[in-house]
Amino acid sequence: RNRSMNTLLAHEPLIRLAVFAGILALMAGLEAWLPRRQRSAGRWLRWPSNLGVVVVDSVVVRLVFPTAAVGLALALEGRGVGLLPWLGVPQPLAILLAVVLLDLAIYLQHVMFHAVPALWRLHRMHHADLDFDVTTGLRFHPVEILLSMVIKLMVVVALGAPAVAVLIFEVLLNAIAMFNHANLRLPERLDRLLRVLLVTPDMHRVHHSVVPRETNSNFGFNLAVWDRIFGTYRAQPAAGHEAMTIGIEQFRDPRELRLDRMLTQPLREDDRAYPLGRRERA
Repeated sequence: RNRSMNTLLAHEPLIRLAVFAGILALMAGLEAWLPRRQRSAGRWLRWPSNLGVVVVDSVVVRLVFPTAAVGLALALEGRGVGLLPWLGVPQPLAILLAVVLLDLAIYLQHVMFHAVPALWRLHRMHHADLDFDVTTGLRFHPVEILLSMVIKLMVVVALGAPAVAVLIFEVLLNAIAMFNHANLRLPERLDRLLRVLLVTPDMHRVHHSVVPRETNSNFGFNLAVWDRIFGTYRAQPAAGHEAMTIGIEQFRDPRELRLDRMLTQPLREDDRAYPLGRRERA
């Protein structure tokens, strides 16, 4: 069993790449078939940069971190490091708890990147996209990706998360982030049913509204429960999904969709009202 698990984990990069390519192709096809909104900016204007930043992020992470989160978890297994081994949690339950708690950590990290102005300057590149589709879910600044990796590694160590749980979480996070950023029209009843458990495209699209109070809601990526527990859930955008404006007040010039301009956005413009509490304090 351990040998087969190690073999599975050894193929982690290939597994993640296959899931990434498959979900990207599936969501792109579904968007073309069942679009939720008319596009305000074309694919050819946005996709080269949004996909280009994925390449930049991947190279930067490989250069800075000698091992991924799954590799670290594998190295720590059997050494009694972390909360779950210390509590003696059985392996099947430890896997489930680790996936859920890692998702909670991502939710809290996301809130933090909206609450701290310096971190918002990094994260707002994700929100500066002028449209909302599957590639928006891949659009993160390399420095944000590095900070996220540090946080993820610390959580993996603190939990003593099983390596297979980390692999499951990484694959789920990547796949569901592309799903819930898709410009996809789901039947209303299906959307209501799914968002009991998962973050749906209509739920997450609210988070990409130009209106700050809507930007600072629906922080979840995978599980929809965290927004309800912590009071950050907003069911629908005030203007409706078809009429709402995607993006933020800064960087509305289409030239800002170029990769070179995206990467320098943290160094330009002010924060205005978007960081959590900024408008209330003002």
